[in-house]
Amino acid sequence: MILNGLVVAAFGKRYEVELEDKRRISCVTRGKKTDIASGDQVEIALTDHREGVIERTLARKTLLYRSNAYKSKLLAANVTQIIIVLATQPSFYEALLNRCLVAAEEAGIKILIVLNKCDLKNDEALEKLNLYTALGYTTLPLSANQDIAPLLPFLTGEQSVMVGQSGMGKSTIINALLPNETARTQEMSVALDSGKHTTTATRLYYLDQHSSLIDSPGLQEFGLNHISQQALEQAFVEFRPYLGHCRFNNCRHIHEPDCAILSQVNLTISANRLAQYQLLTEELHRPIS
Repeated sequence: MILNGLVVAAFGKRYEVELEDKRRISCVTRGKKTDIASGDQVEIALTDHREGVIERTLARKTLLYRSNAYKSKLLAANVTQIIIVLATQPSFYEALLNRCLVAAEEAGIKILIVLNKCDLKNDEALEKLNLYTALGYTTLPLSANQDIAPLLPFLTGEQSVMVGQSGMGKSTIINALLPNETARTQEMSVALDSGKHTTTATRLYYLDQHSSLIDSPGLQEFGLNHISQQALEQAFVEFRPYLGHCRFNNCRHIHEPDCAILSQVNLTISANRLAQYQLLTEELHRPIS
């Protein structure tokens, strides 16, 4: 008998599926198939009382994933919003933020940028955040260990996925939202200016009847090998008014003459964002060794 369910956790090649009657079933896939993510709606066949096999993945509304030249890593399916968690300490990687933004823009997912640990004041981090606020992104300063309330309105009615590098306080946010859950707060490694991994699976949490949140393991990289050059250009929102106005139709906005994008540097386009775009363009066109 085929049963419908929701993938609520992904542990490598094993998945936890919640059935319509709220039973949780530990599932594997047929063969080596691993293209399943938390948030997927699936059909399973039971092999035991609490064991099963995923037979089919139903059509997705959205899919967020990262990729390199050799493989893809699915992060979440059917989400309406990505919450990119940064922190004042340890210092966050702006390059990783931009990669997350590109992936979310390409997937058509709403974006919220959270700057956590604002009780640990850091003017440089706030200044970095101002650039993205000016671009039109929704940004939220937060001190999750003191008051989670400012985040709550952004979660209502959304199927969210939370991403960010280790040490940004994602587990603290989960603990504040769901104090009865077992997520462990990460211990920050000051010496390495990075966090220790404690989240080993991508897991979906119910916030209320209409809202959920998927927590993903801490990221140190976010490959964008699946993004086309055209999608990359469109993902930089400040480029959009000028795309199609360069002298050359195949302009990559690196050093070409009469480039509409380059003409706006330090006017409507920041040199920082242009540099991030150019690095990603170079990566996309780098030969596979």
